[in-house]
Amino acid sequence: MDTVEKIKHQLTENPIILYMKGSPKLPSCGFSSQVAQIMINIGEQFAFVDILQHPDIRAELPKYANWPTFPQLWVEGELIGGCDIVTEMYQKGELQTLIKETANKYRKDEE
Repeated sequence: MDTVEKIKHQLTENPIILYMKGSPKLPSCGFSSQVAQIMINIGEQFAFVDILQHPDIRAELPKYANWPTFPQLWVEGELIGGCDIVTEMYQKGELQTLIKETANKYRKDEE
């Protein structure tokens, strides 16, 4: 499986996924820390990929997404954005709605 296939697989398998530096509990950059904290505050499960542990994904994802920076929050295979966009959506209450609706949809699928 090449790197782009791996990314597509991750996006398909995880309805809510955060590509970040470090992990939600031990972030390795301020922007990743901020987005991870927002996601934790929303209280729904999400997957994450530590791009520092996966240099192939770190190199390929910005090209695939046409988005140069990390973190990157993806919902249902669609790029939501990085720290600024996620923070702004969270402050407006839009992110909570999106994440909770998505989580509920996939919870129903699992039942």
